[in-house]
Amino acid sequence: MGIVQSQSIKNTFITFFGFGIGAINALFLYTNFLGKMHYGIVSTILSGANLMMPFMAFGVQNTMIRFFSHYKTEEKREEFLTFMLFFPLVLIVPISLIFYVFYSPISNNWVIENPSLKPFFWLIPVVGLFMGYFEIFYAWVKVHMKSVAGNFISEVLYRLVIMFLLIAVHFDWITKDSCVYGIALSYFAQLVGMKWYAFSVKMPVFRFVIPENLKDIFQYSFFIIVSGGVAVMLIDFDKVMIPQYKDISQNALYAVAIFISTVIAVPSRAMTQIVAPITAKLIIEKKQDELDDLYKKSAINLQLIGGFLMLLIFLNIKQLYLLIPNNYGGGTSVVFLIGLSKFYDVLLGNNNSIIVNTKYYKMVLFFGVFTVFLMIGLNMLLIPIYGIFGSALATLITVAIYNTIKLVFVVKKMQLYPFTIKTIYSLGIIGVCFSVFYFWDFHYDSIFIGKFSISPIINIVLKSVLISVFYLVANYKLAISVEFNQVANSILKKIKII
Repeated sequence: MGIVQSQSIKNTFITFFGFGIGAINALFLYTNFLGKMHYGIVSTILSGANLMMPFMAFGVQNTMIRFFSHYKTEEKREEFLTFMLFFPLVLIVPISLIFYVFYSPISNNWVIENPSLKPFFWLIPVVGLFMGYFEIFYAWVKVHMKSVAGNFISEVLYRLVIMFLLIAVHFDWITKDSCVYGIALSYFAQLVGMKWYAFSVKMPVFRFVIPENLKDIFQYSFFIIVSGGVAVMLIDFDKVMIPQYKDISQNALYAVAIFISTVIAVPSRAMTQIVAPITAKLIIEKKQDELDDLYKKSAINLQLIGGFLMLLIFLNIKQLYLLIPNNYGGGTSVVFLIGLSKFYDVLLGNNNSIIVNTKYYKMVLFFGVFTVFLMIGLNMLLIPIYGIFGSALATLITVAIYNTIKLVFVVKKMQLYPFTIKTIYSLGIIGVCFSVFYFWDFHYDSIFIGKFSISPIINIVLKSVLISVFYLVANYKLAISVEFNQVANSILKKIKII
C-alpha cells in the first residue's frame, strides 16, 4: 500500500510509544499520586471537552480533507485553507457566549452529585477549544500527506507533560488542584506545537475569499459535527453521565478500564491518519476497485493487529489488575465489554472515512440522531442499576448497533465489502488462542515448598510470549494478510531465518 503502509507503520510505532507513556500515567501515576477524586475530575473534564470538540472545530478537520482535493490550483487551495482557519468561529463565538452567560445554572445542575467538580467545570469548553483547533491544524498536515510528526505531537508530547505534572504532585512541587489546571494547559501546549508544525509544512497565505461552494462546505461541516459528535459520544459520553448518578471517584475506576481496552484501537487511529485523505482522493477520482481493495486491506490488517492486542489484554487482565492499587479493582468486566466494542470498530477498517467522503454523508445525521438517543437512554437505564458495568454495557450495545448500520449501508449503497474468507480464518485464530490461554497462568510447583504464584509481571511476560508465538505464526502460515507476511518475510531475511 506504499505510502499507507510506510506512514501507518511509523504512526503505529509512535502511537504505541505514546500509549506506553499513557499507560504509565493512567495505570500507575494517576492511581498512586493523584487520587481517585482528582483522577475522576480529570476524566470528567477531558470527556466533556471531547464532547464539545466537534462543535468547536465545526467539523473543519473532516471538511478540509474532503474538499482539499477538489481545488486544482495552488491559489484556490491556499484560499480554502485560510477560510478553514476562521470558519469554526461561526460556532465558537455563540457557544462561548452561551456558556459564559449561563455558566452558573449549567454548572450547578451538572455538579449536584459531585460539588468537588464545580471549581474546574469552566475548563471543559476551554479544553474543548484547544482540542478543536488542534484537530484543524492536524488536518492541515494530513492533506499534505504529512501525518507522522503530527502524530508524535498528538500521542507523545502532551503525555510527557502530564507525566511530569503527576511526578510533580508526588514530590509536592504542585498541589493536586494545580495539576488539574496543568493538564488542561498541556492541551494548549499540544495545540501550539501542532500549529507550529502545520505552518512549517505549509505557511498560510491570508487571502480571505469565501469559497464558491460555501453551501456544500457548510452543509458538510454541519453533518460532520453530528458524525463527530456521535463518534465522541460513543467514547466519552458515559464518563460524563457517570457523575450524574454515582460518586465521581467511579470515573477513576472507569477511566483505568477504558484506557486498557482503548489500546485495541491504537492501530486504527494510526492507520486512519493517512488512509482518510487517500480514501477521499479515490472517491473523488471514482476509482471503485482501488477503493474496495483499500477497504479490504485496511479491515484485515486492523483485524489482525487489533485481535492480537485484544488477546494480550483479555488473557492478561487478571494479572494486570494485580499491579494496580486495590482500590482501583473491579474493572475486569468493563475491560471486556469496551474491548469488544473497540474490536468491532477495527473490524470495519476505513468504513467511516468512506461514508463521510461520499454523497451519502448526510445519512450520518440519521444514524447519529438514532445513536445519540440510544446511548443516552441506555446509560440512564443501566448506570443507576449496574454502575460502571452498566455504562460499559450501554456502550457495547450502542457501538454494535451503530457499526452494523454503517456496515450494511456501505455494502448496500456502494457495493464495497470489507470482509473475505480470511476474516473468518482470523476470527478462528483469535477464538482458538483465547480458549487455549485464558485459564492458563504460570505457577511454580516444588515438592519441597509446594505451589505458589509467580510475580504478575513475569506471568504477563511469559504468557504474552506464548500468545505472540502462537498467534503470529498462525497468521503467517495461513497468510491472513499480504502486508503482514511481507513485513514478516523482511524481518526473517534480515535475521537470516529464511
